[in-house]
Amino acid sequence: MIFVTVGTQLPFDRLIEAIDGIAPTLDEPIFAQTGKSTYVPRNIEWSPRIRPLDVDAYFGRARVVVAHAGIGTILTCQRVGRPAILFPRLAAHGEHRNDHQMATVSQLEGRPGLYVARTAEELHTLLASDLAPPPGGDVVPPGRQRLMQHLDSIIRSAGAR
Repeated sequence: MIFVTVGTQLPFDRLIEAIDGIAPTLDEPIFAQTGKSTYVPRNIEWSPRIRPLDVDAYFGRARVVVAHAGIGTILTCQRVGRPAILFPRLAAHGEHRNDHQMATVSQLEGRPGLYVARTAEELHTLLASDLAPPPGGDVVPPGRQRLMQHLDSIIRSAGAR
């Protein structure tokens, strides 16, 4: 399964429309958490929100996670050992107030288990590939695990406001 998440704060129609267009060419189910997007997908299962208790289940079932370049999602993918395709939001499209997600991916690109797609074509190519997960997967040193969980909880609580 491919799990797509855009977070809960801002719409991200460009990503949802891209994944919906790619879906018929893939032989794999896709579920997207669409947030406040206005584009209505026709080729994938979707929901604007996912209950917090269900989020980890989606990450756990996914072969790959496609997401905006949000740190909380990146940390979760690292924690659960899932490859992540990061599709950064662009200020020029009104998807964010600035291009900090481009700065994020420029620093993370090339790290094991993290892949970057800047266009629908790049996204399609990556989804059709056998992507390696981050090294270690669930085997995260306890100190790092606690730090990642702490940061994840801070990010989630900030998003709930």
